[in-house]
Amino acid sequence: MTNPKEFPSDFPLPEPRRLACSRCGAEFGCDLSGNCWCAEETARLPMPIKGEDCLCRECLRKAAAEAVNAAH
Repeated sequence: MTNPKEFPSDFPLPEPRRLACSRCGAEFGCDLSGNCWCAEETARLPMPIKGEDCLCRECLRKAAAEAVNAAH
């Protein structure tokens, strides 16, 4: 994620981009200014597998739970 403190105060922040979840196809927004919903999540991993882009909140949570269950 981009840290908004890295930009000068008069620098325009990038517009949120619209994404489709790599796993389920749900559309969601990604706010590159650092205010993205994913910053609120406790799970930062697993990262999407090779060839995937961001995951929606539901798929990120499901992938994190699967990773925890696989580790036990």
